[in-house]
Amino acid sequence: MERNEFIQAKRIVIKLGTNVLRGDNGYISLPRVYTFIEDIANLVKSGKEVIIITSGAVSMGKKRLNLEDTKGTALKQACAAIGQSKLMSIYENGFDTYGLTAAQILLTEDDFSVRERYLSLRITFNKLLELGTIPVINQNDTVSTLEIAPRYIEEDMQVCFSDNDKLSALVASELDADLLVILSDIDGLYDSNPKTNPDAKFIKCVEQVDDHILALASGASEGGRGGMETKLQAAQMVTRYGGKMLIANGKIPYVIKRIFEGEDLGTMFLPTDENMPDKKRWIGYATNIIGKIVVNDGAKKALIEEEKSLLPIGIIQIKNTFRKGDVVSILDENNVEFARGMVNYDSESCKKLLGRHSDDILSILGHKNYDAIITRDNITIL
Repeated sequence: MERNEFIQAKRIVIKLGTNVLRGDNGYISLPRVYTFIEDIANLVKSGKEVIIITSGAVSMGKKRLNLEDTKGTALKQACAAIGQSKLMSIYENGFDTYGLTAAQILLTEDDFSVRERYLSLRITFNKLLELGTIPVINQNDTVSTLEIAPRYIEEDMQVCFSDNDKLSALVASELDADLLVILSDIDGLYDSNPKTNPDAKFIKCVEQVDDHILALASGASEGGRGGMETKLQAAQMVTRYGGKMLIANGKIPYVIKRIFEGEDLGTMFLPTDENMPDKKRWIGYATNIIGKIVVNDGAKKALIEEEKSLLPIGIIQIKNTFRKGDVVSILDENNVEFARGMVNYDSESCKKLLGRHSDDILSILGHKNYDAIITRDNITIL
């Protein structure tokens, strides 16, 4: 795909990381941020819809309080409360200069994981864009202990996002955005870590985020929560529904303007032909998961290769508790997750049905609503 075709986008999500927003002294770099605001304002005035995912609240609060570190959940939450208002005032004042209105939205995991809230949030987003505003989104660090303190997560629990890279992908997916741009402190994707390997080769274009590409990831950068791993996971999600993603260096002067002028910056991630529907995106990526179902090799093959429903005869173990209608993780015999699905029966019922035929469900449970534990329309292969 040529660069000019790649940047053709009506609805754009732009994620600004902590290390992009702040300068070398640790304070927010106002000249750089105002450059972002100017470039985004010009995109909006040209007829594009832009949604911003911003980091930086905890970092700004930390600096405002003259702290050396932010150890402890309560301290991080306090810094977020102080820093978020200061961060938002910069966006509000900046866009006001161009006659545009910024709309603050603070999100937690449950805003995506709970289906009703997820759908309501999409309505709100679309209305804000219809009104010509620029949504400015951040994680609600002040209340979201799941995000800033992993020890609060229940055993075996998987949260839908724990950093703004994944959050940006969820927002892009929810709004069917044409393009997600993640601005970081690195030029894009390399075949190894360029900070430790001077011979690392830059990758300009990725056609599919497969296991080989995911293996190129390295850890989080200083000051940030994500890293290349979370960015690649975001790319995998966005490209599966037909969106495009770009990772570029946010410290390049006027980087947003130059990207949309067609300059060859960053790594492009091309959309797949899968066009995953919204409900399957939500099941696969937007839910918090506690319950797990382990299946045998025959069931795994039927789910992946034949796109079958998950029947009780293929289940060998139930982990943790869940209710009917919850989304659970589906694991193979090696305890490797390969799919997720919305269950038709709760965990206690599923335990009673382990390895049994569907014809036995009524006699075992005393009721039968479905032949399958999870129907194929409610399964997302990862």
